[in-house]
Amino acid sequence: MLRLICIKLPKQLKHKASSLTHGHFFSTSSVKPIAELPNSKDPQSLTVSFLQNSCGLSLESAISASQKLNIENLKNPNSVLDLLRTHGLTQTHIRKLISSRPRLLLADLDNILKPNMELFESLGISSTSLAKMLSNANNPRVLESDAYTVVEFFRAHGFRNEQISTLTVKRPLLYLFNAQKILKPKLDFFKSLGFSDLEIAKLLSTQPSILARSLEKQIIPCVQELRKIRGTDENVLKAIKAGYGILEANVEKVLKPKMSMLISRGVPQSLALKMFFLGPTSLLMSTYRFSEIVSEVMKLGFDPNILQFIVAIRSLAMSKTLWERKVEAYKSFGLSKDEIYSALKRQPLFMRVSEKKIQKSMGFFVNKLKMKPSLISKNPILIRYSLEKRIIPRCSVLQLLISKRLIKEDTSIFHVFGMNENEFVEKLVSKYQNEVPDVVRAHQGKIEFQGFPVDLKLWVL
Repeated sequence: MLRLICIKLPKQLKHKASSLTHGHFFSTSSVKPIAELPNSKDPQSLTVSFLQNSCGLSLESAISASQKLNIENLKNPNSVLDLLRTHGLTQTHIRKLISSRPRLLLADLDNILKPNMELFESLGISSTSLAKMLSNANNPRVLESDAYTVVEFFRAHGFRNEQISTLTVKRPLLYLFNAQKILKPKLDFFKSLGFSDLEIAKLLSTQPSILARSLEKQIIPCVQELRKIRGTDENVLKAIKAGYGILEANVEKVLKPKMSMLISRGVPQSLALKMFFLGPTSLLMSTYRFSEIVSEVMKLGFDPNILQFIVAIRSLAMSKTLWERKVEAYKSFGLSKDEIYSALKRQPLFMRVSEKKIQKSMGFFVNKLKMKPSLISKNPILIRYSLEKRIIPRCSVLQLLISKRLIKEDTSIFHVFGMNENEFVEKLVSKYQNEVPDVVRAHQGKIEFQGFPVDLKLWVL
């Protein structure tokens, strides 16, 4: 039988057919000879050809996919592909999507596929995000779901479009769930704990994987264990709000051992429990890595009897690779390792900022303000401030007032940066806005900061 099939196959396909058969990829009793001629009447041959030429599948993938559909059953073989392309999917996306879900080509275009695509688009999901989401292995089934019912369910429970959009991209398979039977009981449970609709929407759009976890086997047992540790529902609520991922943890195996470790290192139990409020995600790390971080914090000289010890653990709670990248980012602007650790002791959250923010903030202070790196080490809180909302607008105000000789050139910029917003506006904006109207525009970020004169004495501590 195999010999007859190979005789009818074009020469360039004989080897593939033989290897596929010997690998048991498909049964020779169920597959007809594949003709290369475009006018072939063989349905399977036409289907394989369409999957290869229009969808970009390899011969092997096309043969496998052809077992699940027949091109003769397609009203317009290219209509689904045209729809996908219209919504930004490339040929690469389409190949992945059809490879994992060939029967998508048989789906109801007008009543299901098109309305779903338009619905996702109306939520504000970009074509790039949509294409990436749909081309993942299991996600194409979302296009055939009753997406409208799920979206309306979330809207009825206080979710905004942008939250539904985030949830969709992060966890698209939620659209395959029965909203009333599977999703609603979880929302009701969170409400029974004291969460408001707005808080539930924030929680689940931030951590949508929680909705995929079992209410009876994971969520409720986790809350019950947290209640034993924290004592009241109010404290449990605070712990969950501080780190939503805690709801997916095994309290007995993951969280409790770390609490015991802290206590064994001299941390009072009352202080160790504050980890649930200040850094619960730190408790989700591997026990080995958590132990390394606790040891590092002790080497730095933090007292286990004060709150800063817990804050420092939270600050260092990252992978070794990320930690080293952040250290290198600071070093690239002239800070020594000793200065970095000195800054960390002054301001434990110094290392909590992102690598991108380190580069951006250090670049501004060192290159634009001509500040010595050692001064930043002595004033590490600077790295925590927002460049766009605080630092640059205040520099623009200072630049303007100094040029008008309204404030002294030896004004401490550290003091100016450290003022709370109300104090800054009162002393340096409102006070001068009649005399220098542009000071308001400078504070609003509408006047570009050009830089201070090099000899300006602003670095008074």
